[in-house]
Amino acid sequence: MEFIESRGNDGQQQKKVTFSQAILSPMCSFGGIYVPEQLPELDTDFLQKHLNSDYKTLASAILTHLDVDIADEEIQAALDLYDKFDDPKNPVPVVKVRDDLYVSELYHGPTRAFKDMALQPFGQILSSIAQNNNHNYLILAATSGDTGPAALETFKNKKNVQVACLYPDGGTSDVQRLQMVTESADNLKVIGIHGNFDDAQTALKNLLASDKFKATLKQKNIDLSAANSVNFGRIIFQILYHIHSYLELVRQGAINLGDSVYLNVPSGNFGNALGGYYAMKMGLPVEKIMISSNANNVLTELINEGRYDLSSKSVIPTASPAMDILKSSNVERILYDLLGAERTKELMTQLDTENKYQLTEQELTLLQETFVADYCSDEEGKQFIKECFEQGYLMDPHTATCLKTEATKKEKELVTIVYSTAEWTKFSPTIANALTGEIDTHDLDALKSISKTAQIKIPDMIAELFDKPITHSTIVEKEAIEEEIIRFL
Repeated sequence: MEFIESRGNDGQQQKKVTFSQAILSPMCSFGGIYVPEQLPELDTDFLQKHLNSDYKTLASAILTHLDVDIADEEIQAALDLYDKFDDPKNPVPVVKVRDDLYVSELYHGPTRAFKDMALQPFGQILSSIAQNNNHNYLILAATSGDTGPAALETFKNKKNVQVACLYPDGGTSDVQRLQMVTESADNLKVIGIHGNFDDAQTALKNLLASDKFKATLKQKNIDLSAANSVNFGRIIFQILYHIHSYLELVRQGAINLGDSVYLNVPSGNFGNALGGYYAMKMGLPVEKIMISSNANNVLTELINEGRYDLSSKSVIPTASPAMDILKSSNVERILYDLLGAERTKELMTQLDTENKYQLTEQELTLLQETFVADYCSDEEGKQFIKECFEQGYLMDPHTATCLKTEATKKEKELVTIVYSTAEWTKFSPTIANALTGEIDTHDLDALKSISKTAQIKIPDMIAELFDKPITHSTIVEKEAIEEEIIRFL
């Protein structure tokens, strides 16, 4: 499997790179990101062969099919980390809500969010490469709440790796913040910034592209990479669970092999949806991919109107904060796949310089052949949480946005797979308010309230957070991020 550049080649970079090269140095010409040159087909025979495979067996077979340049034993060691999830035999349960609606629960890992699905194995592989090459790496992570805890968890105490994690101060839930600021490994640095996730992500991209910053690192014998989904090492592991979830529906008798389904994804940075898109391109029978947003509905406007316009927008804080994002990095990979490198470069340059771009009518039609979209207000989301709970299912505010899109954009009587990206424990005040009407509840009190109402235990890994000492208290202006990282190193 080889990778090429989303905005074309500048004559300075290699025209094609391997998977390992792409994950070690994720940024490329003209500020673009790596995309697969081509994807292999997963035909019906492949799906039939793995109909009864467990998650790790299926994942290993898909990665072999993708022909990544990682040794088999390294891949196996990475996939073995799924054994630490709640159920080692089934790390991604697919749960029936009603006959035509199933939830793929991606949050059963160590940080109770879907980012563990990709970052656990990705971290293992990247740190192994670093050790094998005897190189030292600085891994940058920018988070809206879930990437940070997952990145810190996977890289803590790993040899040859240091991590600098940026998060928007006040822009995450208390549990998400505590998961980061209580980490105690010496190779980790957590930095709060006065700004939002887009500011953190922009800072990350600027540092990845900065020759000055990389030269400073070189003087310290340190190379640079990233844990965000600009890194295809994240995306490749996000393809896997879409295929697993489909096969799980076949195993449960919800569909027959070959039947089409809807994939319904709560979307912020678009990596989760991109994984579904690549699975669809490889042959997974998908009718449409539903993109569900909150009040930061820039993706809804793009897919419904062909307009990506941030010129008059600022991030709106919502009850689903991991989706409070305006610049969705992985949309670029979709643009490349549909429109090619030259047009992608043109559109992304417009976004960088003018804060907006507009697709042509023909380009919008291409986009709408695969995607539909809607957005959900906080109040609508809480109503969906309450209704589902009364039907016997407890969900978080991000998952709840999917039910709005399900209600407005589903055109055929097909089964929908909703991707649940976080456990209820991470956003307890909102859920407590939805279930009982209580307001201004602190996280710990809300957790106890939900536990009592739903008769469900608070996981130890969450309950213990409130007694851990704070080890990271740094909060800086955006302009001071680079200086703070160099001081840490």
